[in-house]
Amino acid sequence: MEEILIISNYYPPEKGAAANRIEQLALKLFQNNYKVSVVCPLGNYPKGELFPEYKGKFSVTENRDNITVKRLWIFPSVSKNLLVRILSVLSFSLSLFFYLLFKKTPKKVIVQSPPLLLSFLSIFVLSLKNKKIILNISDLWPLAAIELKALKEHSFSHKFSLWLERFIYKKSTLILGQSNEIITHVRTIVPSKKCFLYRNFPDHKVDNLELKTEENQPIKIFYAGLLGIAQGVFELCEKIDLKGLNVELHIFGDGAEKKQIETLLLSANEPKIFFHGMLDRNELHKKIISFDIAVVPLKTRIYGSVPSKIFEYGALGFPILYFGGGEGEAIVFENQMGWVANVGNYVELNSKIKEISNLSKNELDLLKKNIFEKAQSSFNLDNQIEGLIKNNAF
Repeated sequence: MEEILIISNYYPPEKGAAANRIEQLALKLFQNNYKVSVVCPLGNYPKGELFPEYKGKFSVTENRDNITVKRLWIFPSVSKNLLVRILSVLSFSLSLFFYLLFKKTPKKVIVQSPPLLLSFLSIFVLSLKNKKIILNISDLWPLAAIELKALKEHSFSHKFSLWLERFIYKKSTLILGQSNEIITHVRTIVPSKKCFLYRNFPDHKVDNLELKTEENQPIKIFYAGLLGIAQGVFELCEKIDLKGLNVELHIFGDGAEKKQIETLLLSANEPKIFFHGMLDRNELHKKIISFDIAVVPLKTRIYGSVPSKIFEYGALGFPILYFGGGEGEAIVFENQMGWVANVGNYVELNSKIKEISNLSKNELDLLKKNIFEKAQSSFNLDNQIEGLIKNNAF
């Protein structure tokens, strides 16, 4: 059985798309006869504090579903202060640096990026050890940081990040990109680099549509995921207009904007917006089985970003109300998965919600069935992994 190591900043029991995505990759590689190990921080995300089972520990080794998980020390934080967040990333990066330097590692290693500093230090050590380095890029940094105004263009931090970015692309053996935009960008820096498209498809193990469309109930739109700056869920709650419509908005998740959202909903006395907090993935799927539409927002159009929620909820049969621009917009439109509003245009978004409000339950039910069938064939994780293995990506 061939060995492969995955280096990631997130892994279950942490919640969110990033942790789920890496776990799916690990499990699928195991199912295809790889001996898989993962190195990640002690569990702390999304609250930015160590989970009770990891407090007071420097490192922990676990076995989760036949995957060996090595958790290393981190100074956890979700502070909005950039220096504090850099310190948090640096703490795990240094733990990882010494781990990779002195521990025996497999010949093949998958490195998740971002965080950029984490991937840089990993690739620096692994290149010295002459490993096959598979760089898995889910977002383009520092480009995304500039678009989110987290970095100032042409600043020292920006220039240093650009240097880190070029280094990791050049030193990687090959690159997996979650979008065509990512691959296009990478090839502007390293034109001859071997690249593969690797979408964030889920594996729900659902063969039949399980969603229930309830009669005599409002149409239930939901958001589930990180409540961070990039998603802009707080602004969505501020500017969405549900007055006089047969529509409710339900929010699940945790993150930096959680308290703002809770405060807004209490002060505004908005009867059609409900906040449920963070739920376990399986618990969430049970809760939303009678819901109708998944909203996927981004605060600004981020080049290279394709939110995995498109595939996550499309594969369950949910129509998508997409509000993020870019390649994700094209995926929703081309696969007839729902509605698209231009990113940041709340007039257009509210217009789409009015259209949704006029749908009959029969129309919604048919739409769910069509999307489920489309996703079964188009968003197939097994086929994707098998194709990548056949092309020697792993």
